[in-house]
Amino acid sequence: MTVSNTNGMNHSCVPCPGFASKSMDEVVLNLLESIAMQENALSHILCAEGQKMKTAMEMDGLDLCKLLEINDSATNMVHAVANLELALKDKLEFVTNNFCYCTPSEDETGSSC
Repeated sequence: MTVSNTNGMNHSCVPCPGFASKSMDEVVLNLLESIAMQENALSHILCAEGQKMKTAMEMDGLDLCKLLEINDSATNMVHAVANLELALKDKLEFVTNNFCYCTPSEDETGSSC
């Protein structure tokens, strides 16, 4: 297959070796599943940070310096997770803005996406 870009140059499209052909539905589902799995992983990270804070609060002889150090660590992790959440939001917006989804009722009525 040959594709012309805006400046008139032709490029050949070569399928990637070793990758199975996927339907558009499979691609969208895989992208959404990957977002969900990453969200789940981030929730586990935040839960572990909360558990770390709880454990620290129960320690005997915890001084203010150590408590502030633990708090800074948790704050840094929450900021890192928030940045990753923004990347996932962008990924989700890309999927929802660039792929067409037809519901079964739309398909039956013959209307286009």
